[in-house]
Amino acid sequence: MARISEDFARLESGYLFPEVARRIRRWQERNPGADVMRLSIGNTTEPITPHIAEAMKKRICMLSDRRTYTGYGDEQGDTALREALMEHYRKEYGVCLPLSSFFISDGAKSDAANIQSIFSRSSIPAVQDPSYPVYVDSSVAGGHTGAYDSSKGGYSSIVYMRSDASNGFVAEPPEEHADLIYLCFPNNPTGAVATADRLRAFVDYAHRENAIIIFDSAYSDYIETEGIPHSIYEIEGAEDCAIEIGSFSKNAGFTGVRLGWSIVPETLKAEDAPEGEIHRIWNRRQCTFFNGASNISQSGGLAALSEEGRKECLGLVRYYKDNARIILDGLQKAGLSCTGGVDSPYVWVACPDGMTSWDFFDFLLDKAHTAVTPGSGFGRAGEGYVRVSAYGHKEDIEKAVNAIAEAVR
Repeated sequence: MARISEDFARLESGYLFPEVARRIRRWQERNPGADVMRLSIGNTTEPITPHIAEAMKKRICMLSDRRTYTGYGDEQGDTALREALMEHYRKEYGVCLPLSSFFISDGAKSDAANIQSIFSRSSIPAVQDPSYPVYVDSSVAGGHTGAYDSSKGGYSSIVYMRSDASNGFVAEPPEEHADLIYLCFPNNPTGAVATADRLRAFVDYAHRENAIIIFDSAYSDYIETEGIPHSIYEIEGAEDCAIEIGSFSKNAGFTGVRLGWSIVPETLKAEDAPEGEIHRIWNRRQCTFFNGASNISQSGGLAALSEEGRKECLGLVRYYKDNARIILDGLQKAGLSCTGGVDSPYVWVACPDGMTSWDFFDFLLDKAHTAVTPGSGFGRAGEGYVRVSAYGHKEDIEKAVNAIAEAVR
């Protein structure tokens, strides 16, 4: 008799963003003809830039010609793209990593979940609280946790590293032991960034506890504050205790194109894995379960890392950062307490008048026809906040901010 996975069955409720979409649909059914301004899901809205689009068009044309058609590529990714990423890290971050460290994927979200499969089910995960839901949900589905404890608002066997106003929404390393430490900076959802000293504390912890840091740098191009690291490998010693995950989604507009990368250095070590073993297992995993990212998207990624492509990507990032400033300024003037929005496309907003996250979500949908993301969906420490996304057309952002300001006055 076939049976479902006990681990997947342990997942509490539905995934956050489909639940947001479901509630919006129900509201629209009750309010036919009413438009909803969506400042909820972090989905890019502006078109892929000309140089990058042209590179993908050219690759499509090559695929339509017998003389230039290509099928499967290397599971690790096209060599030229990996070399371009290696040079990108050296040139922009001062980080020198060998080519073997880079693996191309179909997106950071996939890698953030899949990376757990090469570690023991007994590994104890640690996550920032609040955090991007995939870190928790993939830990549960991967068998790394116990049951959900409704009285505590979390799963047993997960170490929750609280991020709140008292620590600038940047968690400290935990006092207890953890094996797999998920960090995301600039942070999704709070928009916070970590200084080199804050990250060094986690690297020191990982060395002390024989732990592995899984560092999500998907929003690194949004950093503008001087001295803030863009990569965990800017911290000395990180190459033997950290995996980094990156993405083209939020700087090149590849949310639908799907392209990312992970960095798994050969110098990485774990308690039962000497230098080189984790790298070997990840390579084996990719060769067994993955046929490589789309050759079309990889051509776009290579163009995005060219001199012209980088100019276009950073221009796209500036567009969304301008949106974030509009949100931050407008909501603060309306009397709301906000953080983020400077080095991040997200503004983290405290709910007024003691409202819960979902209460404020419903209030803004009813009064401002604007959808945001309830903070409680990012973890128990997210209760009492909502995340407002800068991904949208500027004119829609301005309209939504004015509507929210009017509603809360």
